[in-house]
Amino acid sequence: MSGPITSTATGQDNAVVELLSALPVAEDLAARFAAAGHRLYLVGGSVRDAMIGRLSGDLDFTTDARPPQIVALLKGWADAIWDVGIAFGTVGATKHQHTVEITTFRADSYDGVTRNPEVTFGDSIEGDLVRRDFTVNAMAYDVVNRQLIDPTGGREALLAKVLDTPATPQESFSDDPLRMLRAARFVSQLGFTVAPRVREAMAAMAGELTRITAERVQVELSKLLTGAHPRAGIELMVDAKLADVVLPELPAMKLEIDEHHQHKDVFHHSLVVLEQAIDLEDGPEPDLVLRLAALLHDIGKPDTRRFEEGGGVSFHHHEVVGAKMVRKRLRALKYSKEIIEDVAQLVYLHLRFHGYGSGEWTDSAVRRYVTDADHLLSRLHKLVRADSTTRNKRKANALQRTYDDLERRIERIAAEEDLKRVRPDLDGNEIMRLLGLPPGPMVGKAWKFLKELRLDRGPLDHDEAVAELLEWARAEGVQPPGD
Repeated sequence: MSGPITSTATGQDNAVVELLSALPVAEDLAARFAAAGHRLYLVGGSVRDAMIGRLSGDLDFTTDARPPQIVALLKGWADAIWDVGIAFGTVGATKHQHTVEITTFRADSYDGVTRNPEVTFGDSIEGDLVRRDFTVNAMAYDVVNRQLIDPTGGREALLAKVLDTPATPQESFSDDPLRMLRAARFVSQLGFTVAPRVREAMAAMAGELTRITAERVQVELSKLLTGAHPRAGIELMVDAKLADVVLPELPAMKLEIDEHHQHKDVFHHSLVVLEQAIDLEDGPEPDLVLRLAALLHDIGKPDTRRFEEGGGVSFHHHEVVGAKMVRKRLRALKYSKEIIEDVAQLVYLHLRFHGYGSGEWTDSAVRRYVTDADHLLSRLHKLVRADSTTRNKRKANALQRTYDDLERRIERIAAEEDLKRVRPDLDGNEIMRLLGLPPGPMVGKAWKFLKELRLDRGPLDHDEAVAELLEWARAEGVQPPGD
C-alpha cells in the first residue's frame, strides 16, 4: 500500500486503524498477548509506514513480555517461528504469509567504541521509544486500545517530513553512528529533510562511521541508491561529510572550476546522469547496478584532469582509471563480485560510443561493442543516453539520434548473426581434430583467433573457417595432420 502522508494528526490515527483493519493478523496477535496479561504494540517503521499509507505485511512489534514468553505465546498461533535474534530480545514468526518480529522493550546502553549495545530489557513503552533513532520511528500503536503513543513528537515530525532524534543527535549518533547513514537513506526513501541540529551533528561526527563495518555501510548505501530520491540522500552524505569517510570519491568529484579552465562540475554532472538513468529504468525494481554506474562513471576524472594550452581541460583515459577505482571502492564496501564487475565494466565502456561519430563504425566495431557489453548491453544503452547532460538542445538531440542509429545497427546485425552468442565458427573439439592437438593452451589460442575473426568478418562458412584455422596454425608452427 502506498500514498501521500496524511495531512492531519487525526487523519494519521485513522490511517493506522484503517490499515490495521486490513491486517487482522495484528489484532489477533495483540488479543493473544493481552489475554496472557502482556502488552503488545505496533512500533517504529511499521507505525510510520502506516501513517504514510504504505504499511506492508511485515510488521514490527514490541512488548513487555520476555523472549521465552514471546516464544510460548507464538506457539500454536504462528505457522513458523525463528529465534536467531533472541539474544537481542527479538523473536520472528510467520502467519498467513505475514512476517512479524516481536522484540521485548529495550533499555540498552552502548560502549561508545563499537555499535554493539549492551542488551538490557526495559519495562515501559516510553523508555523503549526514546532510545530509537529518529522521532518518526519512535512511535508505537496500542493495537488493543487503538491508541497512538508518541512521547517524542514523531507525529508532528512526520507531518513536517523532518528527521530529528529523540535524544540529542550527539547522544544518538554516539550510541550508533550508523544512524547518520540511515538519516541519508530515509531522505532518499521518504523524501524527508533533516533537522538543522541533526545535520550539524552529522558533519561533526562523521568520523565515527569508522566504527561501522563495511557490510553495514554497504546495506545503507544500497538502500539509499534504490530509494525514490537518491540524489537528495547523496547530497546530504556529501554535505554532512559522511561521504568523506565511506565514499570519498564522491566529494573528490567537486573539482574547482576557474575562469580559465571551463568544464562541467563533475559531481553535479554525475547526479544529473543518475537522475536521467533512473528515468530510463524499465523494470519493476530499481536497478542498483545501473545507479552505481551512473553515479560513479566519472570518478576517474579528478585523477586524470590535465590543463591544456589555450585553457582546455582533458581527462584522457578516465574510464580506464575509473573502472579500477570502482573495483577498489566496491570491494572495500564488500559488494558482491558480480556487482563489482558489472559496475566496473559499465564505467569502462561508457565512453566507447563517442567513437561512433556519424556511423563510421564498421560492422566489426559494432559486434565488438555488443560482445564487450555482453549481458550489460541494455544497461550500457541507458548509461550512455543518460550521460548526455548538455544544455545545447541541438547537440543533445544529435547525440540521441546517433545512438538511435547505433541501436538500429545492433538490431540489424543481431537479427542476421545472433550476436548474443558470438562464438567461433568451429568449436574446441573440431579445432583439436583438425590440428591434431590434445586439450591445452594452443587449443585456447586457436579458439580465440577464430572468435576474433568472427567479430571482424561475421559468420564464415565451414570450409572458409577451416582454411583460416589451418593457415593460422601453420604460421604458429603447428603441423596439421595430412600436411
